[in-house]
Amino acid sequence: MASSPRRTVVCSVLPLLLLLAGAARAAGNFYQDVDITWGDGRGKIVGGGDVLTLSLDRASGSGFQSKNQYLYGRFDMQIKLVPGDSAGTVATFYLSSQGSAHDEIDFEFLGNASGQPYTVHTNVYSQGKGGREQQFRMWFDPTADFHTYSVVWNPTHILFYVDGTPIREHRNREAATGVAYPRSQAMRVYASVWDAEEWATQGGRVRTDWSRAPFVASYKGFAASGCASQDAAACARSNGAWMYQELDATALDRLQWVQKNYMIYNYCTDTWRFKDGAPPECATK
Repeated sequence: MASSPRRTVVCSVLPLLLLLAGAARAAGNFYQDVDITWGDGRGKIVGGGDVLTLSLDRASGSGFQSKNQYLYGRFDMQIKLVPGDSAGTVATFYLSSQGSAHDEIDFEFLGNASGQPYTVHTNVYSQGKGGREQQFRMWFDPTADFHTYSVVWNPTHILFYVDGTPIREHRNREAATGVAYPRSQAMRVYASVWDAEEWATQGGRVRTDWSRAPFVASYKGFAASGCASQDAAACARSNGAWMYQELDATALDRLQWVQKNYMIYNYCTDTWRFKDGAPPECATK
């Protein structure tokens, strides 16, 4: 990558690009793109392949994974979350490799009692180590309609977007801090709905009301644009726009707006958890 001229994607136009790309994303078909991997029939592809629903009841949740693996790319999913009293439930959209030293990039949506807001939980794992949580409320009702959740992953940045607005930036600081960055393990895209009543809602104080089951989340518009080769060196030379994407000044302003008004937890500022000081990557963010 060092031999290629660096190009910066102007991310303030991402909302427009998302709209322009809508037709291409809509052409994605769950029959072709994913495998339903668990749930004993609780995951269903409907609408000719345009929509996939995942449900949870007392016996089991459900989930699916992408047929392809990727090393860097951009990944979009439109999700309509479980409506009503969703306490104790978790819906997910994430990337992960396999094994105890896996890499992972997470969107998790923690349900709540009726009338209370969802918590959008994000995390980044590298070499099996996570604990890099940031949590947000949304500025809309994520159960009323579909909204687009996106991850951009390249050698220097991991970017989280909601409807084209950046909510989190995780930079590769490995050279400066020694903290590993996901850069060598291919990942599949996963989604699931599962029971986490022991911790998901208000630390487990509010449990799942199973009389309201099944709990159903709907997914559509899955789009994955990335390097599907298993050759890490080849993927590091990819020339997709996502390989050079970072936040420009306008996008950084939007990020700061979200983090000022809607962030409810940041591991970097958790002095109770990190009594001896914040993790090393936080000092250089």
